[in-house]
Amino acid sequence: MERVRLVFKGISEIVGSEEIGLIILTDEAELRQLAVPCDKAMMEQFRMRLHRVPVMSSLLPEVLWHVISMQTNLQFEIRVNDIIDGQYRASLVNTETLEPTNLRMSDAVLLSHMAHIPIFMDRLLMEKQSVPYDREARGVAIPVNTISTEMLREALDKAVEDEKYELASYLRDELRKRKSPGER
Repeated sequence: MERVRLVFKGISEIVGSEEIGLIILTDEAELRQLAVPCDKAMMEQFRMRLHRVPVMSSLLPEVLWHVISMQTNLQFEIRVNDIIDGQYRASLVNTETLEPTNLRMSDAVLLSHMAHIPIFMDRLLMEKQSVPYDREARGVAIPVNTISTEMLREALDKAVEDEKYELASYLRDELRKRKSPGER
């Protein structure tokens, strides 16, 4: 499997929604970018670390990582290999034993950022999910297949309310793809 190392670039709110944010990652060459949806609580976790809040060293993720790194010589990396039902599949992998532990993508990026653990994505998945990176861009494109089903339903309701029927049709089609065959 060929893979791409990802680099955390920042976090931003989605315009019109205080509850949903985007974590922005790029490849090391800053040619492609990936937008990962996250909730308001995760946005706050990133903000605390980006603004270096004084109590940060006593937060649970930092404390646990400190204990792990002081008690063992284990080496880890994070791998992103798939996307299922609007969620990236990320794993914290022990590089010696190759034993994976699954975790939510936004948590994986936070862990990577705070503990300096490298994060990699399958190259084909990166090519499919990413868009060209533009440092000066004011907006961010996000593939509809990375949005949770709940977020898709909310977006569909908003599109219908705003009479954006072409967008509503596109969102409805994505929701239908996610239903199991017996639910259709």
